[in-house]
Amino acid sequence: MLHLRILAPATLTDPVLEVLDDDAVTGLVVLRGAAVRPAGDLITAQLAREAANDVIQRLRDLRVHQEGSIEVEQVGTWLSRSGFEAEVRTPGSSSDSVVWAQVAQRAYDESELNWTYLSFLTLAIVIASIAIVTDSQILTVGAMVLGPEFGPIAALGVALVRRRFVLLRLALRTLVFGFVAAIGVTIVLALLARALGWITEAQVTGPRPATAFIYTPDKWSFIVAVVAGAAGVLSITSAKSLGLAGVFISVTTVPAAGNIALGVAVADGATVWGSVAQLLVNIVGMAVAGWLTLWLQQALWSRVSVRRAKHLAVPRRMV
Repeated sequence: MLHLRILAPATLTDPVLEVLDDDAVTGLVVLRGAAVRPAGDLITAQLAREAANDVIQRLRDLRVHQEGSIEVEQVGTWLSRSGFEAEVRTPGSSSDSVVWAQVAQRAYDESELNWTYLSFLTLAIVIASIAIVTDSQILTVGAMVLGPEFGPIAALGVALVRRRFVLLRLALRTLVFGFVAAIGVTIVLALLARALGWITEAQVTGPRPATAFIYTPDKWSFIVAVVAGAAGVLSITSAKSLGLAGVFISVTTVPAAGNIALGVAVADGATVWGSVAQLLVNIVGMAVAGWLTLWLQQALWSRVSVRRAKHLAVPRRMV
């Protein structure tokens, strides 16, 4: 179940209540005159997740979000017979349903270029560089988990499917500038470490059995990126957000970026270009997979919406 909290001008309250006169809605409460800023009424309700897109779109058509606000919260635990019946009456599965308003909001949040994102990405790439120098798989995995780059990569798919071109620009800027800045900082640190004798050219260009995959992309690199991208998008759109850690440790975007920095520091072109290829293969693979997965989810969910419309045309009953 989802919890809806709506602030609406008094003139919109009755139309909002008409929208919420729905099989999927229960626990409806209206507090007239309770809202101060903006002035108006407070309306709360519980909503079956499967019906969220239809109900939210109808509220948006009323311009409730322009003149007031619509808040959507996931209810972790709920005990309600009426809520259970509302969920049963609503076609679809709550775990499979994609609440596009939540997905878009998360995509915007994770595509913001801020100091937190840059700090995590830089720290992850620095750890990846140390992992490469020491040929440590454990440090490589740690760097993968720490990297925040999947957020803007997934946002590319959201932007294309939902036609949010401002989001597309934000995600591209965050990806490009974030990696350039983080790699630049890592290059400076690598040059300093080399000047101190902590890093040698042999450590970067010599045999590295545990981490050689970072700069040797092949067909499996792209296949893994595609599978991981699809799994990651399913994790962030489903009610059951599982599997993101597996996505992070399946693709080598952050280690490849760390290897680029080390390649520049020791002036080894083969290392740099091999790592650039690995980085691009991973990003493109995940972005394409994310877009296709979201497009498929949207196409399938549109069929559920049609089924739901037919369901609402018959008298209310348990199914």
